[in-house]
Amino acid sequence: MSVQTVIAQAQEYMADHDLSGWLLYDYRGMNPIFWDTVGPIANVTRPCWLWIPASGTSQLLVAYVDQGRFVHLGLDTMLFAGREDMTVKLTGMLSGGLRIAMEYSPNGLLPRVSKVDAGTLEFVRGLGVEVVSSADLLQYATQRWDDTQLQSHQVAADKLSAIVMEAFKRIGDTLESGPTEHDIAQFIRDRFVEEGLEVTDGPVVAANAHAADPHFEPTGENCSVIKPGDWVLIDLWARQPYQDAMFGDITWTAYVGDRVPERHQQVFDAVIGGRDAAVRVLEDAFRQGREIQGWELDKAARDFISDLGFGDYFNHRLGHSLGREVHSNAVNLDSWETYDTRILMPGIAVTIEPGIYLPGEFGVRSEIDIFIAEDGPRITTAVQREVVLIQG
Repeated sequence: MSVQTVIAQAQEYMADHDLSGWLLYDYRGMNPIFWDTVGPIANVTRPCWLWIPASGTSQLLVAYVDQGRFVHLGLDTMLFAGREDMTVKLTGMLSGGLRIAMEYSPNGLLPRVSKVDAGTLEFVRGLGVEVVSSADLLQYATQRWDDTQLQSHQVAADKLSAIVMEAFKRIGDTLESGPTEHDIAQFIRDRFVEEGLEVTDGPVVAANAHAADPHFEPTGENCSVIKPGDWVLIDLWARQPYQDAMFGDITWTAYVGDRVPERHQQVFDAVIGGRDAAVRVLEDAFRQGREIQGWELDKAARDFISDLGFGDYFNHRLGHSLGREVHSNAVNLDSWETYDTRILMPGIAVTIEPGIYLPGEFGVRSEIDIFIAEDGPRITTAVQREVVLIQG
């Protein structure tokens, strides 16, 4: 996405939301939203500012020593030399900008938005402007997918859905030789390479009590052998290996044997029910033409799981934003770790992944991906309905 596209989308959003402009600030990588906007630029060593007014021409304010780094953007650019010069030019840039958005979240409620340090906020407010959060503005301008990006996600999602089933089959095929969690994780990484997917971190391959650790990652030292009677959770994520490709992210669970134990089935059913309750709330909101915020979906799933007596064991948010990063910068589904009031707007994608974790026993998580299209939410991944049975 070009900087001109981001600017146009930001101005489109601000025209309807009582904002004078959007001020993006970065110093040495502290604000990734700045770089989502202008694109990656190496070796910028001084503070830099991008002012996007609600209408009119956008301006960059960058240090004299960094002047050559931004030329390719084709933006109106001012240079500063020293703190005093920067202050004078920034004051002039913001003249008339009474209510501006920055990467700020009151009380640090949304960590993915809170990227500007407190001292810089004090400095900007001292120039006579009101600073409000850019939370919904930044997701509208930088996080919505176009058709090509959606297709890149779908490619990754389809491959992940196939690979997770291959991984369960691999366990069954090698059961007599004692496959470890680490062996299966390496099998998944190898399949990523063969399918042209980017290998980042992970995956999670967790048996029995390890599955009660939501982010367990097996190593050669901490892994267990997978054997008959074991419960297995696999969480895997990947994308195609280019800058504007979008991630897929899924979690499935399986049992090594012919019949799922009653306790495991009970917890599995609770997780699936919580997941589907959140999906229904999302679909209902779109049918009713009602804007819905991230916290509402988390609450729907959490209430369902709590009513079944497992609320104390669902101890993370329901889902996260999905994009160029597996945990991206749009709305999260969260009323637990934070309280996300950002809107699930068309063009973004999220995961829905409730989990129940019984310490020392096992854990269950079911994760699907959902793209918010103009006509409503679309599930883009395979949806687990039954526990996978692994047989040797």
